[in-house]
Amino acid sequence: MKYGIFILLFSLCGCINKRDNENTVKNQKVLVIQPLGDFEPKQSQKVLTEIKTINPNVVLRQNIDFPENSFYKPRNIYRADSIIKNLKNNIGSDSVIVGLSHLDISATKNNIKDWGVMGLGYMPGKACFVSDFRLSKKHRNSQFYKLVLHELGHTAGLPHCKIKTCLMRDAGGGNPLNEEKDFCKSCKSFLKNKGWQLI
Repeated sequence: MKYGIFILLFSLCGCINKRDNENTVKNQKVLVIQPLGDFEPKQSQKVLTEIKTINPNVVLRQNIDFPENSFYKPRNIYRADSIIKNLKNNIGSDSVIVGLSHLDISATKNNIKDWGVMGLGYMPGKACFVSDFRLSKKHRNSQFYKLVLHELGHTAGLPHCKIKTCLMRDAGGGNPLNEEKDFCKSCKSFLKNKGWQLI
């Protein structure tokens, strides 16, 4: 009899775990990777492979040109806010898009109209954009992926985090990416509830 009860409980646990996994998959949005300008296919593919570890529902699009209205002539720079506005209009409601670039980008911050940034994303929202222009040449690849995760974290609804080793740390005008190791426990828990597959 005890053996029969154990099997029943084990079966029920299996059903619950399966249901939880199905709910996680349903919560996951399709992540669309959108390279802009001359961003190399090889690097786009690398980002695709890395993102698949947190969400298997990823689509890589062909390169597109920068939106005409995103170029800011006085500083020879591209406006990240104009770019993400354009990107969000080119995806469905079940998707989140991340734009990739090598060119310098900026956004308005407080009273500064044209503040140079590494990335920008709606919080929460459907679009974000990152550039490796301001990253360390020596650690560009690892820093770039951390930057992608940071902006995708914003689209999921995560604000900046005060923990210095967390990927959601505010850059504060610098580049602290080498000090950032992973999402902190709190940020990780938040993202897991959003369907991210984090260890």
